[in-house]
Amino acid sequence: MAVSLRPSCKVPLLACLPSNRCSFSCYPRSLDFSRHHQQQAINGKFKLKEAPLFSRPVGSYHLKPVFALDTDHPHPSDEEPVNLKRAESFQQWDSLTGKFAGAANLPFLLLQLPQIILNSRNLMGGNKSALLAVPWLGMLTGMLGNLSLLSYFIKKREKGAVVVQALGVISTYVVILQLALAEAMPASYFIGISIVVASGLILNFTKYFDLLKSEIWLFWEEFITIGGLSVLPQVMWSTFIPYLPNSILPGMISFIAAILAVLMARMGKLPEKGVKILGSISGWTATLLFMWMPVAQMWTNILLPDNIKGLSAITMLLAMIGNGLLLPRALLIRDLMWFTGSAWGCLFYGWGNLLCLYCLNCTSREFFLAATLAFLAWIGYTFWKDSKVYGLRSPFSSFKELVSGP
Repeated sequence: MAVSLRPSCKVPLLACLPSNRCSFSCYPRSLDFSRHHQQQAINGKFKLKEAPLFSRPVGSYHLKPVFALDTDHPHPSDEEPVNLKRAESFQQWDSLTGKFAGAANLPFLLLQLPQIILNSRNLMGGNKSALLAVPWLGMLTGMLGNLSLLSYFIKKREKGAVVVQALGVISTYVVILQLALAEAMPASYFIGISIVVASGLILNFTKYFDLLKSEIWLFWEEFITIGGLSVLPQVMWSTFIPYLPNSILPGMISFIAAILAVLMARMGKLPEKGVKILGSISGWTATLLFMWMPVAQMWTNILLPDNIKGLSAITMLLAMIGNGLLLPRALLIRDLMWFTGSAWGCLFYGWGNLLCLYCLNCTSREFFLAATLAFLAWIGYTFWKDSKVYGLRSPFSSFKELVSGP
């Protein structure tokens, strides 16, 4: 419900009552009007201060940017003034960015669907050896990243992003199930993976509906923190084999370090800043895992340029579209981690691989130029619209606030 207030000055001001939708619950509920103020607004008794012409609207308002160490915490309810109201354009853009994030499910789902269909045909045709070409370890890494980000976005109660990550977990698990049926991965690993996935989904969704005890959630967060810290260095190391020796030492060292850090936090031996860093690690390691995927792909393109013909330009375009649809939401709520991961996916995994395909004459010039112009136009529109709803002087101010604050 929105109430339009027109004060006696010549410049009309809008006071929009925030909605109760869950999709933008990063805004604390204390920003809603109290019942007393709502009734005053309806009766026309609630007055706004007059604003000079061409000044920033009284109804405009700034979110405190989410810094690198605080990205997994919702905005504290006591840090934002209650009497500030979102302008109507802000509320509309809030709703629209939530829909964009939800729409990202379609391209991301289409990314995995062709592989699932192909695997099913090979299984039904008795061609199990064809599934050996699908790296189950890479699939597992991506699925663990989805699980970690699912927990991150459930804490922030971002419905669109929650659905994106949940579908990522489920669709990747279907591929892993197909690999297990084809005996393309060890059965014992598949059983362990299944237990982790089932437990993770149950814990995350019980947390979303506030049915989970805080002690159990803390244990799950510690688990994904240790897992993320262990997997990320090992994946980075493995990318450059055989130029680096084949070793599990990076993963083992980071695994031991992660366990020690968690135990020290449990015993209260870490300073406050250390606890903050540890709390944000699971989200950042998951983001860095996804950010590393295009690096590994482009490294492979450099070493084996002939193999790039196996890449699909449509797949790269879908990756660029899916990540691009998440950018406006991440920028609006000033979530640096989310924006960094999505922007990296657009630029390197999507557009970067399209550039490689174009340079090696694997896609047409018209297709590449159309994708490039559309990408630049979308980025420009995202920053322009964000600066407009926040009442900022230029789109560069939005980026500055995202990185370093107002």
